[in-house]
Amino acid sequence: MARDDCLFCAIVTGETPAHVVLDEPDVVGFLDIRPVFKGHVLVVPRRHFATLPEIPTPLLTSLFVAVRSCAGAVVAGLGAQGSWVAQNNVVSQAVPHVHVHVVPRTKGDGLRGFFWPRQKYDDEHEMSDYADRLRVALANPEIDPIS
Repeated sequence: MARDDCLFCAIVTGETPAHVVLDEPDVVGFLDIRPVFKGHVLVVPRRHFATLPEIPTPLLTSLFVAVRSCAGAVVAGLGAQGSWVAQNNVVSQAVPHVHVHVVPRTKGDGLRGFFWPRQKYDDEHEMSDYADRLRVALANPEIDPIS
């Protein structure tokens, strides 16, 4: 059930525009507008849950299968060497809707510990380009090592 006061619920329902890279029955992935590194994806359940412990196990499985796919996509689609996956509950959770960060990583990228420097996309075109590259990588079944 979506909440009227939730930004991520508004993105899931299409009320608020976003660069969606993954659109599945239970889960949506879209670009963070203030990325740690360009290509930073937020993966959210369609249903509103504020914290991870609230999510029923079947949905948790869908959520983390999508996270795994996005972790592969930042490598395959963006040329990252790896990824960083993170999730906060309440503390440091800017939007109170469960979301998992999938951040492309490259050795020497400057990310240290839990300090999250933020970047900006140059413009809407650059953001669209990153979203397109991730969608292509997500559509490629070779990035899913389990399949």
